Amino acid sequence: MITLTLKHRHDERLRSGHHWVFSNELLDVPTTIHAGSLVDVADAKGRSYGTGLFNPHSLVAVRLLKTDRDELGVDFFADRIYHALRFRERLFPTERAYRVVFGESDLLPGLIIDRYGTSTGDFFAVQTLSVGMDTRKSLIAEALRRVFPDTQAIVEKNNSNLRLLEGLELRECVLWQAQTLDHLPEDIEIREHDIRFAVSLLKGQKTGYFLDQKLNRQRIAELCCGLRVLDCFTNQGGFALHAAKGGAQSVLGLDSSAAAIERCRINTRLNGFENVRFETAEVFEFLQTETQRLTDTTLAEHERRRWDCIVLDPPAFTKSRKHIPVAKRGYGKINRLALKLLPKGGLLATGSCSHHISEDLFLRVVQEQAVLERRELRLVFHGTQSPCHPVLMGMPETRYLKFFIFEVW
Repeated sequence: MITLTLKHRHDERLRSGHHWVFSNELLDVPTTIHAGSLVDVADAKGRSYGTGLFNPHSLVAVRLLKTDRDELGVDFFADRIYHALRFRERLFPTERAYRVVFGESDLLPGLIIDRYGTSTGDFFAVQTLSVGMDTRKSLIAEALRRVFPDTQAIVEKNNSNLRLLEGLELRECVLWQAQTLDHLPEDIEIREHDIRFAVSLLKGQKTGYFLDQKLNRQRIAELCCGLRVLDCFTNQGGFALHAAKGGAQSVLGLDSSAAAIERCRINTRLNGFENVRFETAEVFEFLQTETQRLTDTTLAEHERRRWDCIVLDPPAFTKSRKHIPVAKRGYGKINRLALKLLPKGGLLATGSCSHHISEDLFLRVVQEQAVLERRELRLVFHGTQSPCHPVLMGMPETRYLKFFIFEVW
C-alpha cells in the first residue's frame, strides 16, 4: 500500500480526532494513485494514522477509516454496519426507522444509510458521498443484506451536490431488491412514535424522510396540546402530525411543494387525524400576509393572532461559508415574521440545519429579532439532531442541526 506523508506540523488536527486529510497538507503525491484507492497516512516522523480512502480530485484528499486493513471487503462493511446497528437498537428499541450509518461518526466516511423498517421487511436508502465509498457500493449492499436478513430493497439516493465535489454524478436508482419483490412499492409505510407515514424512497427528498428531527418532533407533540399550530416547511408533515397527535386544537402545515403537500394529506388519512390540514404556499409570502392582519383593527385580537405555536424548519439557507451573511438575513426575516404573529405566551420552535450557521450565531440572530420586535424569549427546549446522527467530537462537521423552542412574551 502506498503511504502518503503529511507535511511537517500538519498533523495536529488529526491528533485531535479529525478524520480528513486535505490535499494541501500532503507532501508529494504520486500521480499513479487512482481515485478511491486505499492509502496509508503517516506524519513526517513516520507515525501512521491508519488507512484511508484517497481522491486526488477533492479538497478532502483522504478520509481516514481508523483501521490498519489493507483491503475493504464485505466483512469490513458488515462489521461496521453491525456495530452501528447495535447502537441504534439501544437508542430506539421499539422503532425501525432511523439513520443506521452516519458517515464519519460511524467510521464509514462518506457513507449514509437510512433504515425504513416495515411490516414486510427492511428498506434502505443509501448515499455514497465519496469516491471511495461509491466504488464499493456492491460490497456495501451485500454487507447490508448480511446484517439485515429481511432486506427487501436498497435504493441509491445519490442526489446530494456534495458528490459533485468528489467528481461523481448525481443518480437515483434501485441498487438491489429481493426476488420476491416484483417491483419497488410506490410507498412504504413506516412508524415514528406510533404515527404512520407513507414514504416514497425514489420520489422523496434527500433519503426519503428527515430522520434527524425525530426527538424534536416528539417534543412538539408534548407541548402543543390545545394549541393552534402553524408548521412551516412541513415537507411530509412530520411536525404537523406530531402536533395533531399531541392534541393540538388545530394544525396547518405549509410547503411550497404541491407533491409534498399531497404526501402530507396521504399521511393525515393514514392516521385518521381531523385536527390538521395542509396548504401549498410560499412560507415567506404566507407569513407576510398574516402580519397584515395585525393592522386590521376590525378583527378581535385572537383573530389577528391566529397561532399559538409556529414551527420553522426551513431547508439550509447556506451550504458554504461565503453565503453566511445571506443566510443570516433569511433566518432573521423568517423569525421576525413569526415573532410578530405570536401572542404572549406563544411558542416559537425554530431551527437551522446548516453546519455553517453555528449555534451561537443562530441564537444571536433570533434574539436580535426579538429585541427589534420588543419581545422577550424564554428558552424551554434546546434540541439537536437525533442521536442516530451522532456527533463525532473531533469533527465539528458532524454537528449541524440546531433546534430551539422559546416561549414568547
